Order: sequence, then C-alpha cells, then structure tokens
Amino acid sequence: MEAIRRVVVVGASLAGVRATESLRAEGFDGDIVLVGAERHLPYDRPPLSKQYLTGDWSADRLPLRPRSHYDDLGVDLRLGTAAAGADLQAGRLDLADGGEVAFDGLVVATGATARTLPVEALAGVTVLRTLDDAADLRRSLLRRDGGRLVIIGGGFIGLEVAAAARSLGVHVTVVEAADRLLARVADRRAGETMQALHREHGVEFRLGVGVSGVRGSGRVESVHLTDGSTLVADAVVVGIGATPAVEWLAGSGLRLDDGVVCDSGCFAAPRVVAAGDVARWYDTRSGRLIRHEHWTNATEQARRAAANLLNGPDGALPYVPVPYVWSDQYGLRFQTAGELSDSAERRWEGNPASPRFVTRHLTDGRLTGVVGMGMNREFIARRRQLVAEHETIGA
Repeated sequence: MEAIRRVVVVGASLAGVRATESLRAEGFDGDIVLVGAERHLPYDRPPLSKQYLTGDWSADRLPLRPRSHYDDLGVDLRLGTAAAGADLQAGRLDLADGGEVAFDGLVVATGATARTLPVEALAGVTVLRTLDDAADLRRSLLRRDGGRLVIIGGGFIGLEVAAAARSLGVHVTVVEAADRLLARVADRRAGETMQALHREHGVEFRLGVGVSGVRGSGRVESVHLTDGSTLVADAVVVGIGATPAVEWLAGSGLRLDDGVVCDSGCFAAPRVVAAGDVARWYDTRSGRLIRHEHWTNATEQARRAAANLLNGPDGALPYVPVPYVWSDQYGLRFQTAGELSDSAERRWEGNPASPRFVTRHLTDGRLTGVVGMGMNREFIARRRQLVAEHETIGA
C-alpha cells in the first residue's frame, strides 16, 4: 500500500479531534483536514447535561482545544460544513455546500444523532445532543424556576438532565418505557439505587409506560402516556438513545448496519477507518460486532484507528477495550466497567441500599464487570483488577 499523504477526518467530535492528534503523534507529516457539520469549535459533550445546563459553565469553557491548537498541528479545520457523500474509488469527500476534498486516507467520526419521537413539532420539546440543543434547553429551564419538565428516557442523559433541573428548582418527571432505570448499562439493583437517589431529590418517575403523544398550542403543554394518564409540561426532553450518523455514506460501498461496520482494527475499507459512536467493529473477545457510545471509547478507539490507518490493514492491531462509562449526578459519580449481565454473580462492597457501593460482576468465577457509585477509590481498584484479568486472557 502506497504511503498516505492526505487524511480527511469527518466529524469534529471527540473522536475526530483525538484522531487528528494521534495521526501527528504517530509521526504523520502529511495533510490533515478536519470537517465538522457544526459551526462551533469541537467541544466536550458531557458538560452539556450538567455544568453548562445549570449555567455554572459558559460556552467558552466547552471547546476541547483552542483554535491555535489546530494551527499548531497543521490541521485544516473546516467547520459548519457537513459531509454529503464519499467516493472511495476516487478518494473524494463531497460536502453539503457543493465543495469537495480529496483524500487517500479517511477517518469516519461523525458520531450519532439523537432519536426523536414521532410527534408534532412544538416549542419546548428538545433532544440534548449538541451545544445548540443544550443552549435552547438552558434558556427554557433558567427562565422557568418552578416549572414542570418531563424527561422521556431513563438513561444517563435523562437522569443527568433531571439532576441539573432539580438544582434549578424545576419540577421533574422521568418517563421510562422499561420497568427500571439504566436498563442498557447497569443491573437492576444499581438502577433501583439510582432511582432512590433521584427520589430523595424530588424527581418523580413513571416506569413501564410509553408516550402516546405530546400536545400543545404552539408550545408544549402536556405529555400523554399509554396508560391513559397525562402529565402537565412546560418543557420536554427526549432522551431515548441515538442513531449512528451514517446517512451521508449511503452509496459509498461501506457496510452500514447500526453504524459503519469495521473489522477488529477499525477498518471499514483498506484506507477507511471509523471511531467513536459511529463505529461498529468486530470484537475479538466476544466474537461479535459491538458499538459503544461513550466518551472513553471515542478517545481510545480514535487513537487505535489512526495508528492502524497509517500502518495499513496488514499491520493493524485489534481494538479490544474494557468499556468504561461514568455519570456525575448530585455530586456522586456512577461508574461501570467491563461487561454487565443480570445473569452474572454479584458481590457487593459498601451498602447496596445507599448510593455508595461497588459491585463486582463474576461470570464462571472470573471478574467481567464492575459497577460503583460514591466509592471512587474502591471502584478504581476493581477496574484495574478487571483490566489486568482482561489482559491475562490475551485480549
């Protein structure tokens, strides 16, 4: 394979930024173009549902790096320009504004877009994925002290928004179709503990019920549930997950199935790698395709994908992470690492009835996952043990 001289990174996301930095760290001295659909400098997303939403942080604290950083790296930063297509044979990226960018190496890091509900468009109904989304919600919450917020979805985003809104004096109700919180990322006991913590802070819950409609006259006024009940709402946040942003790659020849499908080295094609929320790669440990939508994965996968792109498929190292996720709520950090299963044996440290505990998940006597809250030192120790065992089995 001929040496790569120009890499285009599509997606001014955390993964996109880390990919550009990793290319330079690996000694790449060719051209790098970073293309982003948003007009903002690449920014950190976790504070959107916490410090920024409450007004504790201003927008100027969110950028991952100052603009001078990209100049120092020699990165051609093109913001406010979405990708519209890619011709892999010609080595050409098509832009929504009609422009084109040539490449001989491509990093796909376009992340994911928030899922929405099939309801009438009303003011006051929003998702929380971008800085502009957060700015709209922040304005709504800060001017509605004592107002009523309905959050649809009991995952991390929904619960972080709930905690932020309660700190502002907003009345919060969380609606979750599953019968427990955090069903995708934690076991039942941990979800119950999280629910108890939120209830202590005044959050109300409607679990095991769906949304049949959102209504209002111009602006949202109520949320109607499938059990026939109605919730009064001044604002609604929809936090029901995200969909990989791959529409622009239709017709490119890449395999698109819940993300850009990659091999174990993050290659989707000989000179194309993917990283972050958009990537669905072959995990050599489990023998299946997986995708992770979390901060740590975006950072680690971007580094591996960038290094592999330069070394080529024949010299690629497999990406086999130990998944790690965290969420800060009410001054406590909830964390998970590894693979979690309701069928695993659990061993508790601390008090499982309080928001301060660590749980080890064991499968056939082997540590496969860790969940913790409010016991950071103990969680870190167990996470290190998990990583050590992961390396021992040859991952």
